Amino acid sequence: MTQIAPPSPPAVTAILHEAGIEVDTSPRRLSEYSYDASNYRVEPIGVVFPHDADQVAAIVQACHGTGTPLTGRGGGTSMAGNAVGPGLVLDTTPYFNDLLAIDEENLWVDVEPGMVLATLSTRIEAHTSGRLTFAPDPSSKNRATVGGAIGNDACGNHSVRYGRTSDHVVEIDLVTVEGIRLTATATGIRATNADDVAAVRRAAGMTEALEGLAQENLAGFRTDLGRIQRQVSGYHLEHLLPEKGFNIARAFVGSEGTCALVVRARMALVPKPASALLLCVGYPDVVEAARDIETILEFSPAAVEGIDDAIVATMKSRRGEDSVTGLPEGKAWLYIDLDGTDPASVQAQADELLERLRGIGRMVDGRVVPDTTERASLWRVREDGAGLSARLSTGGESWPGWEDSAVAPERLADYLSDFRDLLAEHGLQGVMYGHFGAGCMHVRITYDLRSDAGRKVFREFTAAAAALVVSHGGSLSGEHGDGRARSEFLPLMYSPAMLTAFEDFRAIWDPTGLLNPGVMTSPDAFDENLLLAGVPARQWRTSFDLTPASGATGDGLDPFVHAVQGCIGIGRCRSATGGVMCPSYRATGDEKDSTRGRSRVLQDMVRGAKTVEEGWKSKEVREVLDLCLSCKACSTDCPTGVDMATYKSEFFSHYYPGRMRPLSHFSLGWLPRWLKITGRVAPLVNAVMGSPLGKLVSAAGGLTTKRALPRFASGAAWRREVDAALAAGPRRRIGPPRTLSGSGSPGSRVAAGNDAGAGQGTAGAVLFVDTFTRGFRPEVAGAAARVMVGTGEPVTCSAEACCGLTYISTGQLGTARRLLSKAARVLDDGTERPIVVIEPSCAAALSKDLPELVHTEAARRVAARIRSFAGHVAALAADGWTPEPAAPVPASVVLQTHCHEYSVFGAAVQRRALAALGVAEVTDATGCCGVAGNFGFEADHYEVSMKVADLALAPAMADSTAEVPVLADGFSCTMQVAQLDAGRRGLHLAELLDPAPPTDHARTTTHPKEHP
Repeated sequence: MTQIAPPSPPAVTAILHEAGIEVDTSPRRLSEYSYDASNYRVEPIGVVFPHDADQVAAIVQACHGTGTPLTGRGGGTSMAGNAVGPGLVLDTTPYFNDLLAIDEENLWVDVEPGMVLATLSTRIEAHTSGRLTFAPDPSSKNRATVGGAIGNDACGNHSVRYGRTSDHVVEIDLVTVEGIRLTATATGIRATNADDVAAVRRAAGMTEALEGLAQENLAGFRTDLGRIQRQVSGYHLEHLLPEKGFNIARAFVGSEGTCALVVRARMALVPKPASALLLCVGYPDVVEAARDIETILEFSPAAVEGIDDAIVATMKSRRGEDSVTGLPEGKAWLYIDLDGTDPASVQAQADELLERLRGIGRMVDGRVVPDTTERASLWRVREDGAGLSARLSTGGESWPGWEDSAVAPERLADYLSDFRDLLAEHGLQGVMYGHFGAGCMHVRITYDLRSDAGRKVFREFTAAAAALVVSHGGSLSGEHGDGRARSEFLPLMYSPAMLTAFEDFRAIWDPTGLLNPGVMTSPDAFDENLLLAGVPARQWRTSFDLTPASGATGDGLDPFVHAVQGCIGIGRCRSATGGVMCPSYRATGDEKDSTRGRSRVLQDMVRGAKTVEEGWKSKEVREVLDLCLSCKACSTDCPTGVDMATYKSEFFSHYYPGRMRPLSHFSLGWLPRWLKITGRVAPLVNAVMGSPLGKLVSAAGGLTTKRALPRFASGAAWRREVDAALAAGPRRRIGPPRTLSGSGSPGSRVAAGNDAGAGQGTAGAVLFVDTFTRGFRPEVAGAAARVMVGTGEPVTCSAEACCGLTYISTGQLGTARRLLSKAARVLDDGTERPIVVIEPSCAAALSKDLPELVHTEAARRVAARIRSFAGHVAALAADGWTPEPAAPVPASVVLQTHCHEYSVFGAAVQRRALAALGVAEVTDATGCCGVAGNFGFEADHYEVSMKVADLALAPAMADSTAEVPVLADGFSCTMQVAQLDAGRRGLHLAELLDPAPPTDHARTTTHPKEHP
């Protein structure tokens, strides 16, 4: 147990303030940094963000002088609790993250500790024209940092070929606990600055002490350390041996921040293979898969990774069936990466290996995966394994804690067989995946960490599991480090003499024990500081039904608490590329603007609020939600399915009663009400908003005056468009003529059978003309109607309802529920006809929010029938329909998929529709456009909105010519297109497919920017 007196926050913060270094001690920031990706919660006293090595030295000196513990942190993705601690937390990612130099001739790169691994590899490959790269590639590589990889000795999917981070370190610049700058090298340790007398003296003293430690433990270091490829537990002191060259740099790697802080790393580069091929092999279970590892290793693969079917099923459930393509038959799979210089020889090697495995007879099926899209899909399943396995589609939760053990690859199958028996003995289940080729198994286990009885099982099982892996000659940790999760059990793996050597090694570096206390030596108990312990059992009444799809949260756990605890901290929301989540973090780089940061503050709300009522009024939660765009991307991109847009809406609905809402909650939140008025007097409204007076009106409504506002349409315009389309198409009387009402204007007679409730016919589809389309884009309603009529199927039309989206996003859930209840009544017509919604955000609201807010069978029936327009087109094309647009099909388009369509209907829905149209080249602006409904129109959010646009949409438009159409089905997306380039108009898919475009097809949809 670590014994360090609680530090005095004012003392260390005052010293650092004098040095020009600010320490963030706000309750919100402390919540964000009380967690990593482990089972633990340890609240710091402050968080500091250094800009350079000098500031790191100043911070360490201040901590040393005041006795303040200090924990270094990179991406915060530690699953063992290595990145949380008392005292200060030092985060290098915002500012201390540059690439300093690349030496192609000598094959090294100099880099600062906060650089993300994927960014490092990308920059190296760009600099060397794809010849060289940085090899370690853990699944968290798009948010884990160089400093963190050094701290944990990270490995990755290709460790079979490339080993661990310690195999790639050349030298490391460090700051010791006294603030002294030293450089650890392959042959010793020296002062970083040869003129620094104190550093020279400290280096000499450390050299003598470390040489003495090695001489005293020669036998033990040779026999007990470095026995298997993934022996990560403990310090890596075998590198101090004379035959290893007294390699202090490698000995330092894996010290988990307990010895010194990294301020520069020189890392080795490796050639990037010219050709690579993925072989995917299915098995009945993971044990049978592991039994083929020795055979596979004979073929010198670059990677051999494994997953089981529970992870695959969850991926499909969360992101759609097409999110996983290319898997052969089986219940468990191995991904085998083969590479070389010649594609033909790599293919021949894959064929030979597959034939060999078939001959052995354990595999179920196997195939080579040459398609790059399929390969990316399959690797993403593996890389998201930790999150996907935490909240499975079948229900229940699983947690880390024993997720990282390793054995020699030839013993993996027997170890896994015994391990499954051990799980069964304790009434637990495990979801298995990991680095099979290196003998390292990741397992998420169904612990109950909320109850005393469950935590007792947790302790008993972990002790037994530690003994089991040691009996198989393995390591407690094979990649993630010991941290708070495993350090207590090191005595089961190592002798007392070795444990003493570990203590001596740490003391040589840090005699005070201030650096990352509680791990490695003198550890805290592994079941202390558990994040699920001590959370009050209270009921948080919500408007949204947050009950999991599986139907239960377990032991009566409140659904809201269960929902916000879905974040397990793996940090995919901090990635800079891939998917859409999280646009605000990508724009600001601040943890508070990540899905994880918001989740952690919400978790502290349900933990620490004195009452539920106090919790709902939390200013910290309000602050952390401020830049959430409610894009819903996290609900699909987050491997655990965190749905921050829903939590934000729910929180706002409790936070604002009794408080003055932002003006935009009325000007934009009440938009459906205002459109009833503007539909009657659109010319007058447009004249006002297009004049200098428009700026005053915008400012009075809390809107930015920097953005062009949309032109309002006449309430009759969409009716004329739709009436004409339906009248021109095949007519089928399924009921009496009905009057369509919408936008508050008197309805007109439309073609027979053009209302969703007009009759009980079962063929065809219902076209739902939503509020945004009626109010701003009537020409799109006409195009959509013509396309649907052109399919030859009966089409009816409904416009009598509103999805309530603007009320949902602003947390005005009473009104939203009333509107959605009406929508359910209007659209529940007794048929199963698809309801095709023109605006994708409205489609998403009716599909997802409707059944969560309106708890009736009618709501569920309607939600099940909802399709986005692109989704309907893709479904028709899959059934053999071929579109016949009047205008020539463009050879290429820029595609901006609306975030809500992406999250609710799938990432590929728009691409499938474009494929049916025959568009050959699609430039996908993957990411949020930045407007996101009301967000980008609000004065306080405009700048962030444009930064978000600069991430994907703006570059995609800039890289294409003005003649290339920008496809943007979402109304908010079209507004951002116009803001970025007034000469280009965002088109709806219906307009590309339109068999007879109207003459006003290119109608101006925005006011000039200078007169918004």
